[in-house]
Amino acid sequence: MQIATPVDDRQRAGGLLPIPRIGEAAEDAIFRGGAVAKIAAPWVSAGIHVKQMEEQIGALRSSLICAFNQLLDLKDLNTGVHSTRLAEWALHVAGELGLDQSYLGDIEVAALLHDIGKIGIADAILNKPAKLTAEEYELMKKHPEYGWAVLRQVPGMERASLIILHHHESYDGKGYPGGLKGEEIPIGSRIVSVIDAFDAMVSSRPYRQGLPFEEAERRLLQASGTQFDARVVERFLPLARAEMSSVFAAAGTAVSTAL
Repeated sequence: MQIATPVDDRQRAGGLLPIPRIGEAAEDAIFRGGAVAKIAAPWVSAGIHVKQMEEQIGALRSSLICAFNQLLDLKDLNTGVHSTRLAEWALHVAGELGLDQSYLGDIEVAALLHDIGKIGIADAILNKPAKLTAEEYELMKKHPEYGWAVLRQVPGMERASLIILHHHESYDGKGYPGGLKGEEIPIGSRIVSVIDAFDAMVSSRPYRQGLPFEEAERRLLQASGTQFDARVVERFLPLARAEMSSVFAAAGTAVSTAL
């Protein structure tokens, strides 16, 4: 195909300039290879720079999460181990529920750092060997809000911070801090709620022995549909049964006691 075009000095008057086929270079095309490269180079360079920046931000975010987890270890050694175990369980349950891949990272972060707000709670309350007073319990209930207040300021952790904020809500609306009910509660929060409660029940503390597996299972089932999302309980319990020995070893409860 040819069309009449203005010609340059190398062409005779009235000449025709062939239109190049796709994939072929035109000798007389306005944008020759060199010109295109010069124009494109800054964009290619910028693209590489953006990718490098994204990788650096991702590495910084991971380091920050690890640093927060270390703070939990310093505050209470059991909490850091507890949080790591919860993150693994949370991802498994989220996968069983078929949640979108884009949400899994937020759930993992929230499970790891769900207790980060306890850094703002006095050690005398956290480690009290007796039942908390009503006033102490009200202070303890502030830790999801403290955690949310910290993490929401970190770019990329906004959704994880909301999961943390609501991980003590109850499915029947009787939880805290927002009194959310049913599907109003983020699914990530509902997952963390179940596995956090189970792990707390089976873990031994200085002031009490962890519960046997069967008793912890019974309590989860009893509260299914009221305190806990029944779908989450249903997906979680097979995992807990399968990993019972390792769970109780990590939680400080003898397997013989669990069985």
